[in-house]
Amino acid sequence: MKKLHLLLAAVVLLAACRQGGRSGKQPVLRDTSHYTKQEYINIPLDSNKVGEFLQKHAEYAQYGEQMREFYRKRGYHFAWINEEGITEQAGGLINMMRSDVNDGISVDSSLEKSKLQSLYDTMALRGANVNRNDPVVATTELTLTGQFFVYANKVWGGMTSDSARDLEWYIPRKKIDVNSVLDTIIANPKKVLSVEEPVNRQYKLLRDELQKMATLVKSHPRWDSLKIEKKTVTFKSGDSSAVIAGVKTRLQLLGDLKEKDTTFLFTPLLDSALRKYQYRMGHKVDGVIRQQTLDALNRPLEHYMHQLLLNMERLRWVPVEVSTDYILVNIPEFKMHVYEGGKLAWSCNVVVGTPGASTVIFSREMKYVVFSPYWNVPPGILGNEVLPGIRRSGASYLSRHNMEVVGASGKVISPGSINWNQYKGSNFPYIVRQKPGGANSLGKVKFLFPNEYNIYLHDTPSRGLFTETKRTFSHGCIRVQEPKRLAQWLLRNDSSWTEKKIDQAMNASKEKYVTLKEKIPVFIGYFTAWVNSNGQLNFRDDVYGHDAKLAKLLFGK
Repeated sequence: MKKLHLLLAAVVLLAACRQGGRSGKQPVLRDTSHYTKQEYINIPLDSNKVGEFLQKHAEYAQYGEQMREFYRKRGYHFAWINEEGITEQAGGLINMMRSDVNDGISVDSSLEKSKLQSLYDTMALRGANVNRNDPVVATTELTLTGQFFVYANKVWGGMTSDSARDLEWYIPRKKIDVNSVLDTIIANPKKVLSVEEPVNRQYKLLRDELQKMATLVKSHPRWDSLKIEKKTVTFKSGDSSAVIAGVKTRLQLLGDLKEKDTTFLFTPLLDSALRKYQYRMGHKVDGVIRQQTLDALNRPLEHYMHQLLLNMERLRWVPVEVSTDYILVNIPEFKMHVYEGGKLAWSCNVVVGTPGASTVIFSREMKYVVFSPYWNVPPGILGNEVLPGIRRSGASYLSRHNMEVVGASGKVISPGSINWNQYKGSNFPYIVRQKPGGANSLGKVKFLFPNEYNIYLHDTPSRGLFTETKRTFSHGCIRVQEPKRLAQWLLRNDSSWTEKKIDQAMNASKEKYVTLKEKIPVFIGYFTAWVNSNGQLNFRDDVYGHDAKLAKLLFGK
């Protein structure tokens, strides 16, 4: 979405000049920094009406100052009603609200509760015959504005930042200037309201998918259960079974299988459609029907609709658009995505923290690339693994793991001078670190975006884990499948860092810090539903239970 900005305007005189002279009325001036010239009702709204309306309608009280500011800046001229009657923008707002409610998006103070639909219908029937002094005119005008602020804050802003922190989401929330959005919408009557929505593009894509799914639910309110007699039985291309026909029907309804086919034979077309479905769901992509496939296909569509709504809520919190270079790690997807100028450049697999040592959801700026790094053993691993190992095997444990002990000054300390039995991981006065080398737990390079969670991206000698479907194996940091490629990308604008030099630095025996000339934003996010660059709707499992916590807030029990 293009960045919303304020529209410059000229002073509009509301009292028309008479032929051969001027009206006795004094012209009403509007804030010329805010509005374009267009026709307005030439008798402005009584400023007292705003206060009276807010006293009668407590549901809009929290937006009272914003509403007053909005009308103050426009000289209290009507926004939703002009000389021709109620405007297109008013109808657009009502249609959007109705569509959202029908699709399961909760909008506080619904159309029925606010009586907005009735007010709108009354004004629409009158057309251009607007009696400016009729109380229903001012009530309709102010209700529309109040509902806009309710809608904007609920649907575009989402729940409070405090709630997001309670959900362990530490990425800074976007800020919405609702008044500016409303200014832009009112000033551009020919634009569709949805074009100006201050939401991330992914939000709109998920809302479109939600509408499709809501339509499918109406035509198929219940799925028939697909069953395999024995959970160990699988089906692949060339097999024949009644359950295969059921899978075909389900995949055809979901859009993965393009041609209708009710036969029992596992055809090449089904193989292709099943692989597409498996990819979208984050399953092993092998074209084999197994119990996992049927479990996913048997879930009610309402389950996936709720998942869409949960992720739409998260998308209300993120920036509308990021047009710079940045890195996004999506924890449930186990993927890192690299963006150039806001466009996806490349992606690779990652390993994230186990549910017991979950990777934190936050954002910082990438500042350093560290080649051939030391690994300073964190207190938890020190207390649970390293110290017990040293007590059992003595100094040989350190040598086997290519480790050493250093003091605060960095000076190496002899293991024999330490009474290992008197220390725990939390009170150990020294640092145990693993020296650079092929067996180093951080691999040959790490990438630092300094943060209080001690989380960073890094290489790993455990390459086999990247082939696993569910990749929750780390202690919280993020292991990158293509670390050399990431180093090359981060240093691509520095001609001194050739591929040969990067290879040498990654295989050196000495640690080397490189400060990036330009800091790169890094977002560690948590999205279990999204539309990818190929237009495919994806779902993933709730690996840390964050969906379940958010669902309690959004849907209750």
